[in-house]
Amino acid sequence: MIIGILKEPHEQRVALVPSTLKKFKVTNTDFWIEKEAGELASFPDSKYEKYASIKSRDAVLKEADILVTINPIPKEDLKHIKKGALLVAMFSPFANEALIEQIKKLELKAVSLDLIPRTTIAQTMDILSSMASISGYKAVLLAANESPSFFPMMITAAGSIKPCKVLVLGAGVAGLQAIATARRLGAMVEAFDVRAAAKE
Repeated sequence: MIIGILKEPHEQRVALVPSTLKKFKVTNTDFWIEKEAGELASFPDSKYEKYASIKSRDAVLKEADILVTINPIPKEDLKHIKKGALLVAMFSPFANEALIEQIKKLELKAVSLDLIPRTTIAQTMDILSSMASISGYKAVLLAANESPSFFPMMITAAGSIKPCKVLVLGAGVAGLQAIATARRLGAMVEAFDVRAAAKE
C-alpha cells in the first residue's frame, strides 16, 4: 500500500511531518511524498528521505492508494488519481457538494477530517481544535504588532504606561488561546461570547 503526500497550492503546511512517519509502523506500507512538499513548513526533503520516497507529483497522484492532504486536491488533479483510492482531507462536504459528486463520479473514496467527532478518543485527530488554538495565538501576536500601545504595563524613566485592554470576541478554542496569550503578554483581558456552550 502506498500513502501519498502532496505539495499543496497556497498552503505553507504539509499534511504529514517526518516525526509522524517515524511512528508509523505498518508492514507493506510505503510513503511517497511529492518533491519539496514540506519545504514551506521547514521540512526539507532531506528530513523525509529516511521514511519516505521523494517522487514527482504525477507519480504520487497515479500510484498512491491513500492520499493525505490538508485541503481537497484541486479538481484538475482528481482525474489522474487511480480508481478506488482513498482521499483524506478537510472536505467540508456540506459546503462542497459539487466536489463530493465529482469524487463519487471518479469512483474515489473520501474521509473528511473536519467531520471527525471532537471526543477524547479522537483527540489526536482533532485538526480543527489544533488549528483554532494556533489561530488564537497568532491573532493576538498580530494585534500586538498593530497596536499603537504596549500590551504590558511599562515603567520607564519618563513615566509609566498602563497595560493595554484587550477584548476577545468568542471564547471557544481560538478565543481561550487568545485570552491566555494576551494575558501572558501582560494585557488586561476581557472576553465575550453569547453561545451556551461557551457559558458552560
